Amino acid sequence: MFRFYIFLMSLIFISCSTDSIESGETLEASLVNKEVVVDDVIACAANNENNTLINVFFYPRPGTTNFRYFETTDETVDKNNFENYVAVDFPVVDVFNGFLKKFEITSSQEKWVIVAFDEDGVTSISNPIRLKQNTKPTEFISENITVDDSTNMPIFSWKDGLYNDTKIYFQVLSKPSNDFISGTYTFEKNFQYYNLDNVILNITQGIPQSLNSESEYNFTLMGVSEDNWVNLLSELPFQIQ
Repeated sequence: MFRFYIFLMSLIFISCSTDSIESGETLEASLVNKEVVVDDVIACAANNENNTLINVFFYPRPGTTNFRYFETTDETVDKNNFENYVAVDFPVVDVFNGFLKKFEITSSQEKWVIVAFDEDGVTSISNPIRLKQNTKPTEFISENITVDDSTNMPIFSWKDGLYNDTKIYFQVLSKPSNDFISGTYTFEKNFQYYNLDNVILNITQGIPQSLNSESEYNFTLMGVSEDNWVNLLSELPFQIQ
C-alpha cells in the first residue's frame, strides 16, 4: 500500500552489536560489494518527552549484527540518494530489555536518517526516516487510550492526538519489568490481545502468554506517519479484572 507498509513487512529488533563503524563513511560507500536488501529494517523515530534527545527505534531480527546509523545534513536533500547519508556513531540502547533497540541522537537539525544491520552476509537497510523534532514534536499523552479489561483478552482503542497524518499504529504489551510480551501493527485504531484479525504485522516471537488478574501490565502505543516519524507515543498501565 505505502512504501512505509512495504518496509514494515520485514523486520525485527535484537541485541546490541559491538562491531565498529567508520564515522563519516557514506551509506553508498558502505554498501559497495555487498548484497543489500532495502526497506528491510523496521525503524521509526521520536523525540523524548523533554525534547532533548531523538530516539531512532529499530527491531533487530535474531542473529543480526553490526547496527549502524546514517544521516543527511538536513531535510532538503534527496532522501533516496545514499551518497547523502553519512555514518555517525551514536549509542545503541536497549528497549523492552533488548527486544527492541534505539539509537539516541542529539540534533537540533531536522534531517533524514537510515538504520542498517547485517544478517547472514547480507546488509539490510531501513526506509528513510524523517526527523521532525522541531516542526512536529512527538506528542506524549495517555488519556487518548481506553481499555476494556473485563477479560484476559483486553480490547484497546485510541484516538489520534494533534496530528492527522498517522498511517500505522504499533502496539506493545509488556510487564512492569519491561519484559516484552507482544508487538503488533494495525491500520485501525484498536487492538485486542491476542487477536490477530486486524494485525498487518506481528513481531511477537511464538505464542505469547495468557494475561492474568494477579499481574500488572503496560500498553505502549506509537502512531507513525508515512515517513516513519512517531506522531504519538502513549503508555498506559492496566490490570485485567
